[in-house]
Amino acid sequence: MIKRFLPRSLLGRSLLIIVTPLIVVQLISTLIFYERHWDSVTRWLAASLVGEIDTIIVHMRDFPDPANRAWIFETARLRLGLDVEYKRGALLPAGPPPSAANIPERELIRMLRERLRRPFSVDTVTYYKKVEIRVQLPRGVLRVMAPTKRVSSPTTTIFISWSIGSAVVLFIVATIFMRNQVRPIKRLANAAESFGKGRDVPGFKPTGAAEVRQASAAFIRMRQRIKRQIAQRTEMLAGVSHDLRTPLTRMKLQLAMLKSGREVKGLRADIAEMEVMLEEYLAFARGEGTENPVETDIAKLLREIVGKVRRKGKTIALKSSGALTVPVRPNAFRRCLTNLLGNAVQHADKVAIAAGRNGNAIEIIIDDNGPGIPKTKRAEAFKAFSRLDPSRNPDSGGVGLGLTIARDIIRGHGGEVALEDSPKGGLRVRLRLPL
Repeated sequence: MIKRFLPRSLLGRSLLIIVTPLIVVQLISTLIFYERHWDSVTRWLAASLVGEIDTIIVHMRDFPDPANRAWIFETARLRLGLDVEYKRGALLPAGPPPSAANIPERELIRMLRERLRRPFSVDTVTYYKKVEIRVQLPRGVLRVMAPTKRVSSPTTTIFISWSIGSAVVLFIVATIFMRNQVRPIKRLANAAESFGKGRDVPGFKPTGAAEVRQASAAFIRMRQRIKRQIAQRTEMLAGVSHDLRTPLTRMKLQLAMLKSGREVKGLRADIAEMEVMLEEYLAFARGEGTENPVETDIAKLLREIVGKVRRKGKTIALKSSGALTVPVRPNAFRRCLTNLLGNAVQHADKVAIAAGRNGNAIEIIIDDNGPGIPKTKRAEAFKAFSRLDPSRNPDSGGVGLGLTIARDIIRGHGGEVALEDSPKGGLRVRLRLPL
C-alpha cells in the first residue's frame, strides 16, 4: 500500500530521504515552540494586560474623583500604552459568553474571567492592530483599547516563517545537488539501453560519484569486450569461409572434368548443399554485424522488400501507418525481414504485412495462411539448423537458419520476435522494435 504513494525515480526517493527528516525536525521544533514558548509567552502577556486593567479598576474605586480618574487614564496611556474610557450608566449588551478564535484571544478571555470576575467583552477584529476590552462596572462600562502586541508575540510568526523558508531553501539546494548526482546514472542507463538496441554511444565518459564512475567504467569495458568478441567471431568465420571455399572450388573443377553419371550428380548436389549451408552459416554469424545504425524509414524498407517479392509473382498485402523512422542497421534489418517474408511466401499463397507504432515500439506483423508451426515446436524453430519437416516443406532448400538469423538481428536492435497463431489460419510473426 505504501509503495503506491512512493516516488519511483531515484531522484524522487533521494529527495524523500532528505526532506522527510527535515520536515519531521521542523514539525517537532514547531510543536515544542508552540507548546512551550508561544503558549507560555501568550499566557504571561494576557496576565500582564489583565493585571493592568484590574489595577486601573482598583484605582478608580479607591479614587472616584473625576480629576483623579482623568489622571489615572492619562497615566495608563503614557506609561502602559492603553487608551482608557469610562462611560457612566452604560451597559454591556446581553449575549452569549465571549468565545476565542485563536490562542491569544483564548488566553486573554481566560485571564479576564479569573482575575476580574465581571461581565466583559473582547473584540480583536474590528480595530486594526488593536484589541478592545469592555468591562461592566457597577455604574458604567470601562472601555480599554490595547495594542495587539500586548496579547500576542511576533516571535511565533517569525519562527515559523524562518522554519518554512529554511526548509524551502534546503529543499531547492537538495534538489539541485541530487539532480546533478542522478544525471550520470541516467546517462549510464541511456547508454546501456542504446547499446542494447544495437546503437553506438559515442562520447560516453564516466562522470559523477565514485560508485557511478566505477559502474560506467565497467560498462565501457563490457561494451569493448562484446564488440571485440563479435569482431573476432566475424573474422574467424570469414577465414573459415575462405578456407572451405578453396577445396569446394577444386572439387567442383574435378567434378566438371568427370563424365556425367549418377554418382557425379550426387556429388554435385552435395557440394551445392555445402555451399548453401556455408553461406547461411556465415550469414548467421554476421547477424549482429559491424554495420552502423542509421535513421531508416521502416515503411519504405518494407515497400522495397515487398516490391521485390511481388516481381516474382507473389501476392502480398502491405499496410503501414504512422511515422516509422528508427535507427537500425539497414542491410541486417533488410535481411531479417527478407528471411521472414521468404518463409511466409514459400509455404503460403496469402501473406499480409502490417506495420505501425504500438506504445514506445514499432510492431511489424506478418500473417500467412500456410501450415503454420505447432506451439510445442515454436521454440525449436529458432534453434540453428533446425528444420521442422512435419510443418514446413523439406524441399525448400533451406538449412534451418532463417528464423535464427532473423531473431539474432532483431535482438541485436534491442527488439524481439514472437511466433503466434494467425487469423488467416497459418503463422503470425510479430516483430517488436523499440523506439
